[in-house]
Amino acid sequence: MNSDSDLQIAGDILEVQHLLQPAREHPSTVSEFVGLARSIAADRAQWAGIVQYDSASRWYHRLHQGPGYEVWLLSWVPGQGSGLHDHGLSAGVLTVLEGRLTERTESGARSLGAGAQRAFGPGYVHEVVNDSLEPAVSLHVYYPGLTEMPMHATQSAPTAVDVVPA
Repeated sequence: MNSDSDLQIAGDILEVQHLLQPAREHPSTVSEFVGLARSIAADRAQWAGIVQYDSASRWYHRLHQGPGYEVWLLSWVPGQGSGLHDHGLSAGVLTVLEGRLTERTESGARSLGAGAQRAFGPGYVHEVVNDSLEPAVSLHVYYPGLTEMPMHATQSAPTAVDVVPA
């Protein structure tokens, strides 16, 4: 008997099939949406050949959609930004795929390099800008799907959560 714990598991827990949750076809939790963004980011072949750069305006492309969510791919040439906005009733996950972006909120500015993720809830007000000298690419997951993007003149927003890679 292990003296560090009085709990012991006999046998192989994976043999108890009725206790295992079936894999979901589509994400439905913040953690699963973060995981979806990470899996797409890791599969460069899925998105790298699609990316285009437009010096006149930010380029965007809906990469995928499922029941109640959308996945968008965006490119940012140096100097391009989103303007101060929120995403209406949608929550989201922002993942930087290439380059560096700056996120500005009422709390200040945060530099986001490739692999950085931010998860945020409805009503979160921010501005995303490419302040660097190189193009950037980002992935955005919105749930429910994005139906509005109100612009703001001043900032007052709940905070986002940094997502630390596992």
